[in-house]
Amino acid sequence: MQKLVKSLEEAIRLAGLTDGMTVSFHHHLRNGDFVLNMVLEQAANMGIRELNVNASSVFDCHTPLIGHIKNRVVTGIQCNYMAAGVGSAISQGILEKPVEFRSHGTRPRDIACGKTPIDVAFIAAPAADPMGNCTGKYGKSACGSLGYAMADAMFAKKVVVITDTLVDYPLQDFSIPENYVDYVVQVDAIGDPKGIVSGTTQITRDPVGLVMASHAAKVIEASGLLKDGFSFQTGAGGASLAAAKFLKDIMLEKNIRGSFGLGGITGYMVDMLQAGCFQSLMDVQCFDLKAVESIRTDPRHREISALHYAAPSARGSVADNLDVVILGATEIDTDFNVNVHTDSNGYIMGGSGGHTDVAAGSKLCMIIAPMFRARLPIVTDRVNAISTPGRDVNVLVTQGGIAVNPRNKELKQRLLDAGLPVTDIQTLKEKTEKITGVPQKLVRGDRPVAHIIGRDGEIQDTIYNVVK
Repeated sequence: MQKLVKSLEEAIRLAGLTDGMTVSFHHHLRNGDFVLNMVLEQAANMGIRELNVNASSVFDCHTPLIGHIKNRVVTGIQCNYMAAGVGSAISQGILEKPVEFRSHGTRPRDIACGKTPIDVAFIAAPAADPMGNCTGKYGKSACGSLGYAMADAMFAKKVVVITDTLVDYPLQDFSIPENYVDYVVQVDAIGDPKGIVSGTTQITRDPVGLVMASHAAKVIEASGLLKDGFSFQTGAGGASLAAAKFLKDIMLEKNIRGSFGLGGITGYMVDMLQAGCFQSLMDVQCFDLKAVESIRTDPRHREISALHYAAPSARGSVADNLDVVILGATEIDTDFNVNVHTDSNGYIMGGSGGHTDVAAGSKLCMIIAPMFRARLPIVTDRVNAISTPGRDVNVLVTQGGIAVNPRNKELKQRLLDAGLPVTDIQTLKEKTEKITGVPQKLVRGDRPVAHIIGRDGEIQDTIYNVVK
């Protein structure tokens, strides 16, 4: 069987891509990805129109999508995250159909069950052999885990692997096996390494961020969950990393050995693994070079699929075994609903990713955010878009106090007993507004530009067009 073809055009033709079909992409190359733009440009040159793009995430490097939307090469988008470059244009209503936002868990669930079928999946592979065995651990565009691409490869009708590092058969340490792959294309470059990984992620030095991080670590310590077997996920933001540092110090001081760290893995989580804080890391996405090196060399650092990570209907997902997660927020309202999809002006600039998945699965979901950004308060009466329902959020940590969801009376008492600055969220809102003033109510249009699909598969909220 000959899978290696001479060009992307040949692969698209052999895969049978025609008008109206659905193509998919993964985002492990993040803001350095070349593949989505490359494929859509070739499809446009071949006269293919009205494609539906199912991409795990859309970054600023994908702004050529705007031109393809205007030219009707693309008429539908499904994704888990959308950066402001494309999100701003979508918010103004350039796409006829509303974007469908899913989470990192619900996207593969819906692909697997056939709710969002994929005609042709294009897998950006940093290393591959001529039969399609491929991985993200090696090659000049190495990105580490390929967890978000696995469901696409398993369930798409046709699968095209695009690589810039072709190795001899068989590639031994593969992430996706050849039996899922139809065609292989070698190109000069699948991405820009400078945009694929951030090199190093930095702990914040901002005094406000350090106060929040210290509070966050103390909340975990007081929660009763910090004991042998503890499991943890945190993001790559400066305050979240600082919270992980404070938590690491507590774990080492008390000789607590956790079970696993989860999620998009940073070098700092690798440090915690190497220091003995965790027995293993379960990795769906590498965020920096240290994490890429670790997943390549350390068997305790395991690559997992997005299905395994957080799919709601899976027979088992790691997110459902998670003790504590630290997450961020653009806004949080007095019912603890969290928005990570839009900015304060209503423009799309993000998405749930795994936010809503791990919030639902964990025993303790903590939001860490400053009281205000750019003179706009973080707490509001009603968020512009519900990304994560308040029922799944336990605590909000700010520099001005710690608000506990009223559903968690035992946790609130634990934090009070520990002497932490506990307040209620309404008081925190009023305290912030004395500093910032009360913001004007956002005016929205009446045209839906995006639907947020909840973990139950139903529309959780709708984002409407901005009014200039």
